[in-house]
Amino acid sequence: MATHQEHIQSNNNSRGHLQGDCESCFGLCCVALPFAASSDFAINKDAGKPCSNLQADFRCGVHTKLRDIGFRGCTVYDCFGAGQKVSQVTYGGQDWRKEPGSAKQMYEVFPIVWQLHELLWYMTEALTKEAAQSLHPALQEALEETQRLADQSPEAILKLDVALHRAKVNELLLRTSELVRKDAVAKYKGGKQGKSYGRGADLIGAKLKGADLRGAQLRGAYLIAADLRGADLRGADLIGADFRDSDVSGANLTETLFLTQVQLNAAKGDASTKLPPSFTRPSHWAK
Repeated sequence: MATHQEHIQSNNNSRGHLQGDCESCFGLCCVALPFAASSDFAINKDAGKPCSNLQADFRCGVHTKLRDIGFRGCTVYDCFGAGQKVSQVTYGGQDWRKEPGSAKQMYEVFPIVWQLHELLWYMTEALTKEAAQSLHPALQEALEETQRLADQSPEAILKLDVALHRAKVNELLLRTSELVRKDAVAKYKGGKQGKSYGRGADLIGAKLKGADLRGAQLRGAYLIAADLRGADLRGADLIGADFRDSDVSGANLTETLFLTQVQLNAAKGDASTKLPPSFTRPSHWAK
């Protein structure tokens, strides 16, 4: 019988299909999604309109210099594997250029599958948490149902009430968070809960250098430009937290809950930032 650690490793490895694979995608994020001229994007682009940097082979023509020319927003985006799923599975490899009649529908299907894959990312991680073992059967059932929904035809996907499904899954993720954070507080703090921030906390520019945030509730927190250098976030719930320009240099993120690569890409860090296995240290951190 597999040990719990082996089970964790197996689930971590199984998230590979929930990471963007641009080589297998029809540039859907560069077409389907809109963006506005801002500090993240150099130009305006409407939904359904190909980005001017998108090439005929569906690759970005300025990929290596996106940050330098004002497209930082592109570098912090990840579709959780929805791009290749919609391109290669939902539409069987028929791209929107060769089949223009399917383009509008494909653009509408993509963000729905993106949401489903995001849920799969979180649930797959939740299943690795020993503290939440009592929820594993329900999580597994919800994961399989979410996968089934993502595997449907384009027409069925468009009829899905994705908000309702997200709400149901979110209840399980909240319960997982409570159990994992309680366990972290007991493990690291002897059961003594530190300062409580709460969901959606406004921590923009907060001075949290060296802060003990183990087991903290940071779900949906605004950590924009926060100073988190050397902070310890093990056991903290980071789902939906906004890490844009936060400084996590030297921070310990090894046992955080619901961390994503997008959050790391949006932050600033260095070689001393401790990351969980399977996450990639963003290239811009070296600069």
